[in-house]
Amino acid sequence: MTSFTLTERGGPLLISAPHVGTALPDGFAARLTAVGKTLIDTDWDVDLLYGFAAEMDASVLRAHWSRYVVDLNRDPDGASLYPGARTTGLCPTETFVGEALYVDGQAPDDAEIVARRAAFWEPYHAELHAQLERIRARHGYALLLDAHSIWGVLPLLFDGELPDVNLGTNSGASCDAALVAGVEDVLAASPFSHVTNGRFKGGYITRHHGNPAAGVHALQIELNQKNYLADGSRTKYDASKAAPLIDVLHHVMVSLTNHRPNQQPTETHA
Repeated sequence: MTSFTLTERGGPLLISAPHVGTALPDGFAARLTAVGKTLIDTDWDVDLLYGFAAEMDASVLRAHWSRYVVDLNRDPDGASLYPGARTTGLCPTETFVGEALYVDGQAPDDAEIVARRAAFWEPYHAELHAQLERIRARHGYALLLDAHSIWGVLPLLFDGELPDVNLGTNSGASCDAALVAGVEDVLAASPFSHVTNGRFKGGYITRHHGNPAAGVHALQIELNQKNYLADGSRTKYDASKAAPLIDVLHHVMVSLTNHRPNQQPTETHA
């Protein structure tokens, strides 16, 4: 079974949703603890917040498999994205609150991690690269929005509560500054709090695929799930609650697509 679902369109924007998947390979669930089976750290329905993608002619790439199978936004060699800070790995073994995902003796060994990388991680990134190359060839540049969400209070990962919208550009290295400034202006005029390159500076996707010098501009948006999940739930989508956030995200995407980078790249995207 494929690692992703792709909706290919003609505009310069590609929306990647690497943590919306909930599928598990055969026999996988039997290895998980009770909390592991809840898939609690999924970016629940975050792709629904970008339902306006069609009218913007934006392509959408959605993960099929759960991040508990393999995390598509982690370094494939296991290097930490945030040295010194607690985080989960390519094939996580605990939840964001430190609970074990696997029953005793069932965590993946090194050989299984390598196999999962080949079977699940590599196809998604190959398609992501191919789509960015297709878009860049057509428009002279490509815009990558990496769409994420997370529960806003997770003491093992960060202090206090996250802002509503968290922008990540690898400290400015993955995206044109003027493009980011336009997004920040939209958010400043909205009812939602925001920060740029705070606790989340962009994961592996943003850092690896973002290459402004080659005409590929990558921006991660990490959303506080309290703004679209039902009150008292960490998994249930609330359409009425999500509506104001969707409106703001729509304006953010308009700002992104209205901005054309000045450079005319000649090098190949890596």
